[in-house]
Amino acid sequence: MSTSGHSHGRITVPALRARKGKGAEPLVALTAYSAPMARMLDPHVDILMVGDSMGMVLYGLPSTLSVTLEMMIAHGAAVVRGSEKACVVVDMPFGSYQESPAQAFANAARVLAETGAQAVKLETGTEMAETVRFLTERGIPVMAHIGLKPQSVNMSGGYRARGRNEDEAKRIFADAGAVTDAGAFALLVEGTMELVAQQITAAVPVPTIGIGASAACDGQVLVSEDLLGLFQDFTPRFVKRYADLGTEIEKAAETFAADVRARRFPGPEHCFGVNKKS
Repeated sequence: MSTSGHSHGRITVPALRARKGKGAEPLVALTAYSAPMARMLDPHVDILMVGDSMGMVLYGLPSTLSVTLEMMIAHGAAVVRGSEKACVVVDMPFGSYQESPAQAFANAARVLAETGAQAVKLETGTEMAETVRFLTERGIPVMAHIGLKPQSVNMSGGYRARGRNEDEAKRIFADAGAVTDAGAFALLVEGTMELVAQQITAAVPVPTIGIGASAACDGQVLVSEDLLGLFQDFTPRFVKRYADLGTEIEKAAETFAADVRARRFPGPEHCFGVNKKS
């Protein structure tokens, strides 16, 4: 891998914000929670998202709700260390920003200072627009997450696509307008009916990044473990699997176990101070 990306520095928030509209190259985003994964993905993506999805993917938690700020900071810092080119965006976990704009600022400032990331992502809408404005006016770049908001599943009744009726579509539209006006540099549109996501993309002046939304969005993101076939509990409709690494890992572990039990591993070539027979 060339190190030229390092000398040019990272993709900046203003550079991402400028990637809007039909003439612009679509933005490519993937999640990363560790330095090795970040290193492998970095040359190919514009954005590495340190998602609170790590709660389910890495920690086996039932939802994202129990992910802590400390977890986000530890993994965010690892992703920054493992990457050179991508803009790193760290999720603000549930409970770390909802109480007040001041609480949101204190925690978001901590995330940026302790990880070296470029921006934070908030699940937000009209009710949180004031917080988005408070952060952006104080130098914290915000990506706003609208549509299906996993941190609010207890209120909204589960993981189903949003915007199915006119009222819901209007609400998502209002959210998009409010957070964009408040200064969000991009919108992550999740689990939203295709036409609604398309109309939002046409209406807002900042890039939209879709996940289970529309091909018309200004970019796309997937959870890397879904894309790689590593998180095998369930494959959502919007995921395209580009590899089946989970099966490969299981096969490798099975072969290793069989070799150990049959005393085929380790062989003389794996041990120190053993004369290898010619």
